[in-house]
Amino acid sequence: MLDRFSAQARLYARYRINYPPALYSWLLARVAGRTRAWDCATGNGQVAAVLAGHFGQVDATDISAAQLAQAPVLANVHYQVSRAETTPFPAAGFDLITVAQAVHWFEADAFHQEAHRVLRPGGALAEWGYSFCHTEGAAVNRVLHQFHDQTSAPYWDANRQHINEEYARLSFPFANVQLFRFEVSRQWRATDMLGYLRSWSATANYARQHHGADLVALVEEELRALWGPGKRMVRFPVFGRFGVAA
Repeated sequence: MLDRFSAQARLYARYRINYPPALYSWLLARVAGRTRAWDCATGNGQVAAVLAGHFGQVDATDISAAQLAQAPVLANVHYQVSRAETTPFPAAGFDLITVAQAVHWFEADAFHQEAHRVLRPGGALAEWGYSFCHTEGAAVNRVLHQFHDQTSAPYWDANRQHINEEYARLSFPFANVQLFRFEVSRQWRATDMLGYLRSWSATANYARQHHGADLVALVEEELRALWGPGKRMVRFPVFGRFGVAA
């Protein structure tokens, strides 16, 4: 797994969405133990911080030290740099593993093998992601989706297609599999949307290939003009899957 997000760690922490309480309520109702959880590819620690209120200990890993530097300091959360596929954790130690908007970057088979190793019997793995958003106004949506589907398309890593497919081609070798869907809604100004676009891996890839140039600058003027000075409702569809280790 390559580090795609260190360069924009501050933007990621500020503009990436968090997840609704209903998602966590749904998930925690299906997890028996509350001793120890692992949030894999934690980024800025947003999921780990929620899990900290429900588990005695939370381990949170990421390959980006810059991302971890943005995470909140909590007494029962231990952050460390680690790959998803090979970890320092002992066998059969976790009641729950979570992966939010990241499993498509992993070597999925190797990660799932590691998840089986470190989960307790009956422990659970939950993987989820979110698709591109929709907002109010046909013209704004047209510009956003043209930027996502066409302008930025050459700069997305091939793995990103798994998000569009909602992980359908990624194996999930667990028992009692359940799929889930939620929605994240935000009231955003144009500045918020532009910050979110600048947090993309595609934006970082463009900058690396074009001597630091800003991909989002290609759409910024038009988007600001269409968006106007106020806020618009922005909706992100969240999809996920849950399974249990034998």
